[in-house]
Amino acid sequence: MLTHLKISMANTNKHDNIIMMPKPKKSKLGLAIGGIILMYMLVVVYGYFTSKHISGYEVKEGSLAVDNTYRGICLREEVLCQATDSGYVNYYAREGERVPHGAMVYSVDSSGRLNDLLKKDFDREDSLTPEDMNELKNQIINYRSTYTDYSFDAVYDFKFGVSGTVMKLSNKNVLDSLSQINDKAVLDLVKFGYAPQSGIVVYSSDGLETLTPADITPEIFNEEEHIKTQLSSGALVSAGDNAFKLITRENWSVIIPIDKDRREELEDRGYVQVKFLRTGDLSWGKISLFDDGNGHDFCELDFTNSMITYATDRYLDIELMLSAKRGLKIPNSAIVEKEFYLIPERYLIDDGTREGTGFIRETYKEDGSVTTEFVPAQVYQRADGEVYIDTSVFRLGEYLLTRDSLDKFAIGKKDTLIGVYNMNKGYADFTQITILYQNREYAIVKSNTDYGLAVYDHIVLDGNSVNDDDFVFE
Repeated sequence: MLTHLKISMANTNKHDNIIMMPKPKKSKLGLAIGGIILMYMLVVVYGYFTSKHISGYEVKEGSLAVDNTYRGICLREEVLCQATDSGYVNYYAREGERVPHGAMVYSVDSSGRLNDLLKKDFDREDSLTPEDMNELKNQIINYRSTYTDYSFDAVYDFKFGVSGTVMKLSNKNVLDSLSQINDKAVLDLVKFGYAPQSGIVVYSSDGLETLTPADITPEIFNEEEHIKTQLSSGALVSAGDNAFKLITRENWSVIIPIDKDRREELEDRGYVQVKFLRTGDLSWGKISLFDDGNGHDFCELDFTNSMITYATDRYLDIELMLSAKRGLKIPNSAIVEKEFYLIPERYLIDDGTREGTGFIRETYKEDGSVTTEFVPAQVYQRADGEVYIDTSVFRLGEYLLTRDSLDKFAIGKKDTLIGVYNMNKGYADFTQITILYQNREYAIVKSNTDYGLAVYDHIVLDGNSVNDDDFVFE
């Protein structure tokens, strides 16, 4: 009995020590936060799969090697000398050689027999002395050192030059022994031509010997219309035909066609360093700018040296040694054009920030009464008292008002801006740019401009792949 009572009391005490904890309740705040996070993740995932995935480009400072190469036309003081007699011509002065006034340059043989004697002497193995061979060797070495595949036409000039040198050397040797020719009948038929003044001898003509800057037009640069006529020993000439040409002054010039941008760049320069691409030589040219009266601009570069080197060239490839252009470097593929409304700036309500600008628009209620409302609008550019506003902000024909007058302005005038799509904020935001220089792949853009680009901005690489306000992801 006592034992049973003790057990019962023990069991009772055991249960009395058990504390019943209340059942925990779910936190409504935690559920709300979890729901918000879940919704955000769903929106992000949805946006990722429905938004455009495009390639971006980070804007950086850089330089651009602008194409400064030109095909120019050479102007010199040139005198064409005509043959006084008819017959076979033979030359005794090397092309590119300076001759004094009165020096014998050529002979004309009306019988052709002297030409046979000269040819016979040329075929002799001993007709060229070691000094003559050195002259030929130097001419060949000079040609090899300046040859490029881009100016293959120089091969023909080289060919005629060598032929002229060989014939001149041979003819000179025979000329020295003309006194030994006993055939007086032959000698009586030979007439000699002399230099009317000192100058550089050239054995070609192209009809541009009297060209001046006043004669320059774009058509002058069509080389197919001005083919060089080469004069060579052994050819048959008539009295009055061109026998040779003299360049009488060391001063000469090269004229190149230029665009408006290049003209503005050169206007403040007195001289520019020029590289002659055929030889790689450098020289300073004095700048003279002019136009032909029809909107075509040209630059004349005056030189006081190197004329002899290019005496036989009418057209020359040159490069203006201008410094590389620096600024914000962007790919051309990112550049787009966008249309905007032009609105007089006096209608703009501006609190000094880009986002705080807008206009007062006139609207009509359903009952026909007139009211006004403020419409926020982003300014993309200011020019000549007008601001550029996105065409999505207003409809064509809507009226804008000012605060201090009764004037109205009807929306209608449009213009375009050049720019890129900035993607810093996750959507395509048009940003206007000012292009300073451009080649086939890249453009140098002006930095530190209002509403413009900045270093490290991210822009859409292919500007035509997006539209305004598209969500974009790299």
